[in-house]
Amino acid sequence: MERLGQHEFIIFGTIGYMMRWSTAGESHGCRLVAIIEGMPAGIEISTVGLEGELRRRRTGYGRGARQKFEQDSCRIISGVRHGKTLGSPIAIEIDNSEWPRWETVMSPDVVDPAELRKNSGSGDSHELARNKKLTRPRPGHADYAGAIKFRFDDLRNVLERASARETAARVALGYVAKEFLRQVAGIVIAGRVVALGTATAVNKTVTLADIQTIEDSPVRASDPHSEQLFIEQIDHARKTGDTIGGIAEVIAWNVPPALGTYTVWSERLDGQIAQAMMSIPAVKGVEIGDGFANAITGGSIAHDELALEHGMITRESNHAGGIEGGMTNGEPVAVRIAVKPIPTVPHALKTVDLATGEPVAANHQRSDTSAVVPATVIAESMLALTLASALLERAAGNHLQDIQIHLENLADQHGAFFENELGS
Repeated sequence: MERLGQHEFIIFGTIGYMMRWSTAGESHGCRLVAIIEGMPAGIEISTVGLEGELRRRRTGYGRGARQKFEQDSCRIISGVRHGKTLGSPIAIEIDNSEWPRWETVMSPDVVDPAELRKNSGSGDSHELARNKKLTRPRPGHADYAGAIKFRFDDLRNVLERASARETAARVALGYVAKEFLRQVAGIVIAGRVVALGTATAVNKTVTLADIQTIEDSPVRASDPHSEQLFIEQIDHARKTGDTIGGIAEVIAWNVPPALGTYTVWSERLDGQIAQAMMSIPAVKGVEIGDGFANAITGGSIAHDELALEHGMITRESNHAGGIEGGMTNGEPVAVRIAVKPIPTVPHALKTVDLATGEPVAANHQRSDTSAVVPATVIAESMLALTLASALLERAAGNHLQDIQIHLENLADQHGAFFENELGS
């Protein structure tokens, strides 16, 4: 057998390098749990970095009172030692600071019915309301369909898991994925709001230089004028007792080409990204690049023409959003999501009480005026998790350095391919 060079190695299949992740927990349960498998050893992560990412999801203009209670106290409980991943499954817990108020209502063990008919003794005027069975499905939520699917007569069994609170666990895992992408390949991901209510941002191409401006903006706007327009939209909705939706954009820079594939429909990367984005609560539409605008544009200007400069393929535009034929093409990956207005509105919507059949007003609890700002951060995490999985499939390895070497080899092969083709 021929001896392998210093930077050469054999991979006997990639099934062992598959990345898998999952979350567990209810909105008012004792904690959320997030687990990710397949991350290589050697990635530097920290509790401080994790807390910072969760804070980005929790803050922002237009957020409601609940964010003051959800402090996202978290801890990494496995898969990391002394600041570096071990290659084993990583598990993260995010505690519910309000758990003492919900311990009886959300107890995993059988509770004496009498306990659900009395105040907890804490002086909390909402305790009895928490204990009551919920039978009024809220329009725009999973309540009704979920009750039918699982034969529930108490809608709390649905809304606790369907709640967007679960996305805190996704953001925790997204932090791990972001660090992996950044450290192994220099990939940077950032999101901004491009429309809120009836206001639309200045049409500009966002670059890495704009990230700090976006981070400093309470509405994740990329320029001061758009920021002011978005704040006015939120203020108006709050005053009129309404909620508003909008559009968020997430971009990943420095993504290597050829992640994903055209050969199998389920492995096309644009399809995987779309599914990941649509899984975010309140998201009702996804486009990659100028997807919807391209639909009404002539083909002569809708595509990104190629040119050769200094031995490198370049493009003057990125209408495709960095993906062609289900694969990355070396340009920034750009994704936009349409976020619907939050359906829990102060002016309670009409519904039907499933216990009586009578028309009633839906229950209303504290909520945000708009979910677009936090949805942007969540979308960053979903893109990071999707790209991390695709990169691990393309360049598998047990340690961060193994993957870096593999990516270098792929880049060398890419360069050699063009040299040979051009030379012929």
